[in-house]
Amino acid sequence: MRSGDSDPMVAVQGLSRTYGSGPGTVHALREVSFEVAPGEMVAVVGRSGSGKTTLLNMLGGLDRPDEGTVHVDGLDVTGLDDAGLSRLRRDSVAYVFQTFGLIPALTAAENVGVPLRLRRTPVAERERRVELLLDLVGLAGHARQRPTELSGGQQQRVAIARALAGSPRLLVADEPTGQLDAETGLAVMALLRAVVESEGVTAVVATHDAVMMSLADRVLTMADGRVVG
Repeated sequence: MRSGDSDPMVAVQGLSRTYGSGPGTVHALREVSFEVAPGEMVAVVGRSGSGKTTLLNMLGGLDRPDEGTVHVDGLDVTGLDDAGLSRLRRDSVAYVFQTFGLIPALTAAENVGVPLRLRRTPVAERERRVELLLDLVGLAGHARQRPTELSGGQQQRVAIARALAGSPRLLVADEPTGQLDAETGLAVMALLRAVVESEGVTAVVATHDAVMMSLADRVLTMADGRVVG
């Protein structure tokens, strides 16, 4: 964890979210509050349905709360309009999902370069960044391969490299090893820990994995929509 930064990278205050109404009402989040310091890696754990994914969706503005606020790098995410949320996800917050989400028609290098294309990064700079990131995740020799030619673990490594391409301040990962076997998952988790440190990024990771918890700086435990530990 980096020192010298006094303001939190993530500040969540009184976050509540309810879906449905009547007997079918689901209280996904109930007055959740916590902070994450710059450079910190926090694991969010809890049973399925405890509110982990809903919480992660709030951090990057993929969903809006009924009550409460989310600040990322001092910016009030809950107060942004659609254009502001798009800029947030382009410039400050990146996601890694359980399902990889790679574009099948593109090579590994082209997938990693997508965020840089969206930002109109000059070609030479984009190519340097893509090469650096593929090397960082151990896939320097697989740049020209497409997702179908890569193993699940390799695809998730490409997804992590793509998430880091735009130099985000916050990395949000929702069960990033959920579709991987134990050995591959361990390697990907260790990689996440390493890139958080090498890239100086803050990370919030939802996980069921005990090893991921041990690699995190701190663990937030959720139950029934609340942070309980």
